[in-house]
Amino acid sequence: MEMNLFLAAPLAFVCEYIDSSLGGGYGTTLTPILLLMGYNPLQVVPVILISELCSGLLAAFFHHREGNVDFKPKMMDISIIAEKLKSLGWIEGFKRGVPLHLKIASLLALCSVVGTIVAVFAAVSIPRYWLKLYIGSLVFLMGGIIILCANKKFRFSWKRITFLGLIASFNKGISGGGYGPVVTGGQILSGVEGKSAVGITSLAEGLTCAVGIISYALVLMDPLDLRLGPFVIIGALFSVPLSAKSVKKVSTERLKLAIGLFTIILGAITILKTVRL
Repeated sequence: MEMNLFLAAPLAFVCEYIDSSLGGGYGTTLTPILLLMGYNPLQVVPVILISELCSGLLAAFFHHREGNVDFKPKMMDISIIAEKLKSLGWIEGFKRGVPLHLKIASLLALCSVVGTIVAVFAAVSIPRYWLKLYIGSLVFLMGGIIILCANKKFRFSWKRITFLGLIASFNKGISGGGYGPVVTGGQILSGVEGKSAVGITSLAEGLTCAVGIISYALVLMDPLDLRLGPFVIIGALFSVPLSAKSVKKVSTERLKLAIGLFTIILGAITILKTVRL
């Protein structure tokens, strides 16, 4: 078991590199690997959430720095603010000062709170078999749609992003997976560029994990077992700068194709694992 602690760091590095480069797959791949190594779910899931919180926020910073996404609020001087007050008002002026990518990430984070609450009530009534089959089928279907529509341009849609954000956060809250692929793919199908979708997902998933961590801290009576924490967090954080640069260098068309293929693979693996159980 002690040797497994040191293996956790390189495993987290690889899984987070994939996640920060393609917008999903960290918890979906690393969680079952750690469980197979002998750790129990209460040792794994909270640590995964903490590491995703740290790596997600750091990935958002690096994606912004590399120009993959824009999270910087537009600063306005006093004269411009005065003009906005006269013509638009404070609320409209604020709306125009916040970049679109930050608005999307904030909306997805808000959806995560709603989706998690609904997931808690649903968890007691939905059999795990059908739940995993549903998530695998949804992820697989979205990957197929991305591939089939790779050359198409979509008009931006807040409604589609909100709908898929609620579904993704429900998946995350009830099973610990199925968030990144749905959110990243959903943004692409809602008119967001592939590179920006990956950066937005990193920030949104980081904020979503914060909700999960708080929930664990409030619900569990015993202190969390965080022995895995330092190894998993360090491994995940070291991969972030490399993944941000990788996304910057890949063309949008190739990235969209890679996200679609990766999403299909994740969905297929989830379905096969579920059917075999």
